Amino acid sequence: MKIIILGGGQVGAAIAKSLASQSHNAITVIDQDAEILHSLSEHLDIQTMWGSASSPTVLEEAGAHDAELLLALTHSDEANLMACRLGKHIFNIPTRISRVRHSDMVEYILPNKDKEDNTPHTALELFDASDVICPEQLVTDQLLGLFQYGTALQVLNFAHGEAQMVATRAIKGGAMVGEIVKDLSIVLPENTDCHIFAIYRNDSLISPTPQTKIIHGDEIFFTAAKDHVGRILALFHPEPLPVRRIMIVGGGNIGYRLAKQAESRFDVKIIERNQQRAEWLSENLTSTLVLAGSGTDEKILGNEHIEDIDVFCALTDDDENNIMVALLAKKLGARRVVSIVNRASYVDLMQGNSIDIVVSPHLASVGSILAHIRRGDIESVYSLRRGEAEILEAVIHGTRKTSKIVGRPVSQIKWPHGCQLAAVVRQQEIIKDPKKPEIKEQVIQVISGHKEPELQENDHLIFFIPHRRLIPELEKMLQVKLGFF
Repeated sequence: MKIIILGGGQVGAAIAKSLASQSHNAITVIDQDAEILHSLSEHLDIQTMWGSASSPTVLEEAGAHDAELLLALTHSDEANLMACRLGKHIFNIPTRISRVRHSDMVEYILPNKDKEDNTPHTALELFDASDVICPEQLVTDQLLGLFQYGTALQVLNFAHGEAQMVATRAIKGGAMVGEIVKDLSIVLPENTDCHIFAIYRNDSLISPTPQTKIIHGDEIFFTAAKDHVGRILALFHPEPLPVRRIMIVGGGNIGYRLAKQAESRFDVKIIERNQQRAEWLSENLTSTLVLAGSGTDEKILGNEHIEDIDVFCALTDDDENNIMVALLAKKLGARRVVSIVNRASYVDLMQGNSIDIVVSPHLASVGSILAHIRRGDIESVYSLRRGEAEILEAVIHGTRKTSKIVGRPVSQIKWPHGCQLAAVVRQQEIIKDPKKPEIKEQVIQVISGHKEPELQENDHLIFFIPHRRLIPELEKMLQVKLGFF
């Protein structure tokens, strides 16, 4: 596959690194920063080119005429969208993915002049992007997932929300702390199941067996049906508390979007330094309390009872400021603190220390982009452990003749060494009344990875992949033979 990446910043570099490691042998990165390009060419086996992302001449010299994928990942929405339009109308590049920071392009609905067409069309369609990545919404969704549960470190949705992957920390006093994984089936409520597919202890991965003992401080990763997650989380903490009160520092695009989507379910307060922006927030938010001031002002935090805050979110556009604000909030008594941090080195330093959760917008963007690139029918890709590992959702197709896995029990399938099947999500039709067999009901079944089902066509498989080098081998297993078509 020939791929052109526009922008060699954090997201572009991470994508180039991921693709280069998987033998995509025709990758070109275009950027206007010579130092960035020099660093990329030194460390990766890729082509680099200095120039403007929105220049047709530069795109032509980069080989756009026979490129199969254009990734527009610069810091400029305008340049990204213009590149997609050029890629479509001049070079006929089949797939064009753009990063768009300002959600107005995604959400603005164009006036519908065709009376027969009731489909809403957004301004984005004018630029011919095949798909878009909106980091702001990705981060907002990630934070909203954390608000569901008071003790989760990461919450990811699969199979349209029917199944979830949750990371949590085992705390002394929890029913499963000090017990072995096998005992989980004993303490779980009836008709509740989950699969612990990974444990990180002192930053080292443990692939759990039934005899693995869970100890205080372990970072537990498990999959389960969404309706069961709350009950499972309670087994790893002595007193799990619900989330009710949220405080946000930073009323930018992410802070505003988060408050807007959370204020109907939670008691939300937002602190914004810029007086004009604070006034705008107060006019555009319904029940959120907007405070003009600094997140490092201890007086404001004290007056707003920081010690009663369930989740404190530092969401400004400055990494250092977010870290300092989050550390102060934790010191003053906030139960859980979350910070947005873009620099990978900062993420590694801060996560799990005084700051409970570190969210990386660029890692969220990388996962979303990779879902479009992976071979096979890939629904979603997420980074885990600061990008060290991935969790991937794939839909399988074919028959026993055309697929390496359809129609076979899980026990007979040899997955790439280290890859774990975390869960299978299956949609089935059942007949509720034998007297009326024509009336069927759609039922979603979440099967834990430690069970031994026979895989069926259209099953959603959720995999834990500890190292990216294993992905090409897994992709080959998921693909169907030519006879399927």
